[in-house]
Amino acid sequence: MSENIQAVNDANFEADVVEASKTQPVMVDFWADWCRPCHMLTPTVEELAKEHAGKLKVVKLNVDENINAAGKFNIRGIPTLLIFKGGQVADQLVGAQPKESIEKVIQRHIS
Repeated sequence: MSENIQAVNDANFEADVVEASKTQPVMVDFWADWCRPCHMLTPTVEELAKEHAGKLKVVKLNVDENINAAGKFNIRGIPTLLIFKGGQVADQLVGAQPKESIEKVIQRHIS
């Protein structure tokens, strides 16, 4: 995982995502090790994390190891990106999206 991306889990999700999103938008990458599209999306997510460092917190959550958080937010397909703002889900992208699509969604929340 890159220096701009932190791994989160069921235990710290509330503090590191929900609470943190009250001061800065947080993008969560829901993924699993067996998911090829998840691996294809990883370099894009890392680029976005680096480009928006200081304006957007980016974290990854392995859905196989953390079923509570994935279940709570009705993650049905992966990869799924959720953007949290003000303690709530503000946006959702499902599937391996092109960088431009993700960037457009991020811009709505950081500008």
